[in-house]
Amino acid sequence: MLHVQLVNLKETSGTRHAILSDINTAFGNTPNMFRAVANSSAALKSMWSAFAALGNGVIPAKLGEQIAVAIANQNQCEYCLAAHTVLGQKAGASSAEMAAAQSGNSYDAKTDAVLKFVLKVVNQRAQINKEDVEFLRLHGYGDEHIVEIMAHVALNLYTNYINVALAVPVDFPKIKLNTAN
Repeated sequence: MLHVQLVNLKETSGTRHAILSDINTAFGNTPNMFRAVANSSAALKSMWSAFAALGNGVIPAKLGEQIAVAIANQNQCEYCLAAHTVLGQKAGASSAEMAAAQSGNSYDAKTDAVLKFVLKVVNQRAQINKEDVEFLRLHGYGDEHIVEIMAHVALNLYTNYINVALAVPVDFPKIKLNTAN
């Protein structure tokens, strides 16, 4: 059961209304996660601006969604798994690519390197070493990519924790968690 109220776009004003209107325009509706986060204007503004900034970064949208799916599955966040699977397919990933990403895998060596890295960061709570970073460099990623990958990890941890802790109802087509990892 949801632990906070879902803010209704039609019943709010000011900053909340403006941001929720932007989100509604972007998605064609207002996903429950944003409606839950809208209980805090500051949190909503932070989350939405982080999505916007990373959406304009050097990490392609498809890879960003594959990262999100891998982290969501690892954190057992059904909401993010469902949402980012849909968004990944909209960004050009096949169902098979998103299913592989959910397990932290890809047939593409560069993508696979990133997914292995992000899951190591999550599982080891960022206690990684130089060799882990060098592994990304060997696959063609530079400092800008590496820092942005870490920003994707942070944003996805934030959204996973919001959705899991507050029990936000999934309003995307549900995807079964892969618990074999």
